[in-house]
Amino acid sequence: MNFPLAFRRCRLPVWLIPMVWTLALGLWGLSRQHSVWRDEAATWQVAQRTAGEIWHMLGQVDVVHGLYYLLMHGLFGLFGPGTTTLRLPSVLAMAVAAACVMVIGRRLAGTWAGLGGGLAFGLLPAVQFHLQEGRPYALVAAGAAISTLLLVSVLVGRGRAICWAAYGGTVLVCGLLNWLSLLILPAHLATLAWAGARRGIWIRWAASSATAVACVLPLILFSRGQSDQVSWIPPLTWHMMIGPAVLLAIGGLGALLDRPQAGRLSAAVVGLPLLAVPQIGLIGLSLAQPLYVDRYILFSMLGLALLIGAGLAAAVRSAAPRFPRASLWILPVAFAVAMAALAPQALAERSPDSRVDDVLAVAAEVRRLKEAGAAVLFIPAARRDTALVSPDAFTGLRDIALMEGPKESGTLKGVEADPARIRAATAAQRRVLLVTDATGPAKAVSAERDRAKASVLKEYFTVVSDQQVRGRRVTVYERLGPGRRSRR
Repeated sequence: MNFPLAFRRCRLPVWLIPMVWTLALGLWGLSRQHSVWRDEAATWQVAQRTAGEIWHMLGQVDVVHGLYYLLMHGLFGLFGPGTTTLRLPSVLAMAVAAACVMVIGRRLAGTWAGLGGGLAFGLLPAVQFHLQEGRPYALVAAGAAISTLLLVSVLVGRGRAICWAAYGGTVLVCGLLNWLSLLILPAHLATLAWAGARRGIWIRWAASSATAVACVLPLILFSRGQSDQVSWIPPLTWHMMIGPAVLLAIGGLGALLDRPQAGRLSAAVVGLPLLAVPQIGLIGLSLAQPLYVDRYILFSMLGLALLIGAGLAAAVRSAAPRFPRASLWILPVAFAVAMAALAPQALAERSPDSRVDDVLAVAAEVRRLKEAGAAVLFIPAARRDTALVSPDAFTGLRDIALMEGPKESGTLKGVEADPARIRAATAAQRRVLLVTDATGPAKAVSAERDRAKASVLKEYFTVVSDQQVRGRRVTVYERLGPGRRSRR
């Protein structure tokens, strides 16, 4: 039985298969046992502000995620805050991206290539991680998939003039969600050159791309003033290049099996630039300023999936003449083997321990340990996110370091008092809860305010409880008697 022929006879929309498969993967364990980590906590707390408060914050921090925060603000307003509302947009976006991979692969290399690529996309480890992530990267991947599908439609003669408007609009939205997504444009440029596109297509592509870039440019320029937010990204090292090298090797093998030719559109001609150009481009940008974080170019996984699908289709075509029946099992067997091999990783991604911390777990610990009238401190101040996401858990506790709240100050973590005032306020307390990172991921205290908090606690207080939970730590301090100082 010829499976692709069977699909045509029953008029089954084959793109539904990878879409439903990816959707099922995303809904599986969506709440991660009701856990939320620090990056998602930023989305959660900002989405619950008013539109005016969000706009005020974007002038100070996180302007690069402004459109995403406004989108999530609308969704939280409609459906209420929760892990489902937080993560479902990413699940739906990845499902759309998988369907686009299927359609692109089918148009360029046949049903086997489309089906293999679409199913492979949902299994890729990077996709598995961000499939259930309350951040904008899955939405960018979906937009990149749609823009690539529009470009392919034009190149194969199925597109109309409206496709160019849709292409430019999609690239623009992706750029507003994360301006590094504009790295898809040089990838598409490479595809046009490799495929030998006509002059008219070049002109329309240039016009659409230039319009999108011009609209995103103010965001890029303004965000440069907030570059301190990416100061945590380490400089490039050789070991950081291992991951991209492995991906490019896998993609290159798929491209070789597809046997791309200059002047002919194929899965490799679309997929290899989509995989390689964003990776190489971000590495190049990182030589000037450290920016290499793989989630910023998550959309490059679309190219890897296309190349995997092309490689599987090439294997089926090679085996079909001599082993017609056995060739039909190549894709199902490869898919089953991949599922078995990746099952431990898939299970791990859906556990609370898959992220560096859990703000909801530490909030529950604070609720258990707190006493009315006690004070609370956060080291560093960014760990205040747990109180912003779960304010009820901190009811009755006084945040003695906070001078101006996050909403009022237009920041993510608020503005704290000067070190002297923090020290004096802390020394006057009887009981203090300290929320900080667990011993493993914790960094050395470096900020002056944080040093003041740590020193006064060490000097005048004793530890009565110290609990670590999912990447964070809650330590309860009680004041020593009059005239006594800690000897620690």
